[in-house]
Amino acid sequence: MSAGGGKKAIIAALTANAGIAAAKFIGAAITGSASMLAEGVHSVADTANQGLLLFGQSRANQEATQLHPFGYGRNRYFYSFVVALVLFTLGSVYAVYEGIHKIQHPEDLSSPIVAVVILVVAIGLETFSFLTAVRESRPLKGTASWWRFIRNSRSPELPVVLLEDTGALIGLIFALLGVGLTWITGNPVFDGIGTLAIGALLGVIAIVLIVEMQSLLIGEGATPEQDRAIRAGLVDNNRIDRVIHLKTQYLGPEELLVAAKVAIVPNLDIEAIAAAIDEAEARVRAAVPEARVIYLEPDLYRTPAAAG
Repeated sequence: MSAGGGKKAIIAALTANAGIAAAKFIGAAITGSASMLAEGVHSVADTANQGLLLFGQSRANQEATQLHPFGYGRNRYFYSFVVALVLFTLGSVYAVYEGIHKIQHPEDLSSPIVAVVILVVAIGLETFSFLTAVRESRPLKGTASWWRFIRNSRSPELPVVLLEDTGALIGLIFALLGVGLTWITGNPVFDGIGTLAIGALLGVIAIVLIVEMQSLLIGEGATPEQDRAIRAGLVDNNRIDRVIHLKTQYLGPEELLVAAKVAIVPNLDIEAIAAAIDEAEARVRAAVPEARVIYLEPDLYRTPAAAG
């Protein structure tokens, strides 16, 4: 993911959510709708989340130091993980609590048409944010499914924004159904049910994000496609005839560490070995541009019998 592409989707989501949050709180104050209030809290959480993602990108751009010689790229994973926690604590827990409270103690809505109009406008704004994230994600997604893109992406921001916007759109529909059914039937319990559904939805999305971001934060290796490309790039079938072992790990969304022991054919002098290593590094970087940090150890391949 290019930094510009990710930032464009984040800014679009932040702008939409900030405006939507203000409108929802005004609507909740006018109508007394729990669904509107829960959605307002949801939009505040989303706005804070986009701010955290932008802050994480800024922190990730710091120069490497002696204390952090591989740089600060994982800040993007850390702040994306914090985003998942914020979505859960501020959005899901509050909405579930408010939904249960409104079901147990239902209250009539006043001016429900105001809530309906605000929710319809909010759906339009969220759709704009969602389509921006989809457009920015397509080049990275390729032919893979959206679920596979979210699971396999090593860049955290676009999957986070995609899931947030998807949850926001579905949540708005739940809120619209809750307010609409309350208006039509005169039974305010539907507003509480809509609020509870929003909380459950946010909880599911937060858990998915927490699992994915925790995995990235601990450290994930190259994708299977990248692993095959790295192995193919290391071997030239001339001076390097096989990969003895290979380990990879993402230091940040666009920086992959590659460490490998490669088998050198016998009887090469030191200059030939050095040239072979340099050329192997160049081939790997050409095949996998994210492979920016490469450590190769030359060795002679020995079969288990010979080694014994």
